[in-house]
Amino acid sequence: MPTFKFSSEHVSAGHPDKLCDVVSDSIVDAAFAQDPYSKVACETVTKTGMIMLAGEITSKAVIDYQRVVRAAVKGIGYTDAAFGLDYQSLSLLVALEEQSPEIGASVHGAGAKQETEDLGAGDQGLMFGYATDETPTLMPASYEYARSFCRRLTEAREAGEVDWLRPDCKTQVTVEYAYEYEGKMKINVRPIRVDSVLVSQQHNPGVPEATMHAFFKKCIADVIPKEMLDEKTVYYLNPSGSFVVGGPQGDAGLTGRKIIVDTYGGWGAHGGGAFSGKDPTKVDRSAAYAARWVAKSIVAAGLAKRCLVQVAYAIGVAKPLSVFVETYGTGIKSDEELQQIIDTNFDLRPFHIIKDLDLRKPIYAKTAMFGHFGRDDVPWEVPRKLTY
Repeated sequence: MPTFKFSSEHVSAGHPDKLCDVVSDSIVDAAFAQDPYSKVACETVTKTGMIMLAGEITSKAVIDYQRVVRAAVKGIGYTDAAFGLDYQSLSLLVALEEQSPEIGASVHGAGAKQETEDLGAGDQGLMFGYATDETPTLMPASYEYARSFCRRLTEAREAGEVDWLRPDCKTQVTVEYAYEYEGKMKINVRPIRVDSVLVSQQHNPGVPEATMHAFFKKCIADVIPKEMLDEKTVYYLNPSGSFVVGGPQGDAGLTGRKIIVDTYGGWGAHGGGAFSGKDPTKVDRSAAYAARWVAKSIVAAGLAKRCLVQVAYAIGVAKPLSVFVETYGTGIKSDEELQQIIDTNFDLRPFHIIKDLDLRKPIYAKTAMFGHFGRDDVPWEVPRKLTY
């Protein structure tokens, strides 16, 4: 039986790049809590003891940046200067300006006072959504296992199960897949076992290696199905040895550098646009959510075992330039028929995406932690009942 191996990684909110995503989305939420029509494009950078905000915000909201940023950093777990970043003592630099009037006029129309169906895309670009029936969340198994392991370690730290865990963590899981065929054509993939598990978890000084390894193994067993682990599974547990210096002290962080962690772990495709720090008129974010909604609805309806959807936009133009669907030969209908089903059931103009998915609410900071897809607390993960 022909097989192949595929790896996906995940990172905790304490990873310096993810910390920046959380901070940027906390700013989006703070703006939306007061003004649901805020226009936000907020980038964050962090290094030892400091955070900088940069970008453009046009909003009626009055945001206390000091309070919002420090609360986000505290929530992530940076509560001690020994970690390289402390929510109380960090230095915060704010370099935020108003949105360019040229962009505003392009997106909303010159002199427009109300958003209409003609609301234009906030930028050009292409966005992808993906779904697969290999896990209950309709996410790839390699991604789901890496995420679950990373989340388990974070929950252990927050619950105080052990007292030596620090906020920064990266996991990676390699899954062996088998091909499924129709005749001689490869049409689907099926996870059959976990080939390797990797973790790099920040910790306090002086923790015995055996203590860490035993706890990591316990957490792995808690979240990866036991039938997927066997005697050949290889474990790489803090393979660099000591990992005391982490977070922003160990590496600079920037918003938008974990776009594969945010999506499908390398499966499907990615258009290159990041999510965090952006209001939903930025189709980098909202159209990617919509594309996942479409792909998941197709798989959940049993119309395909795997589905990839691409949507493309021009700045200031409401109607997508193109909508593409690919089911890798697993569809019970042709891709042309599925294209018609998409057109019948989904309006992918930005105005309708925002309305249908209720995106003008402060829901974004949570999405910056543990992936934007395969969750149970966001509207784009609720499949639409399709008419066809």
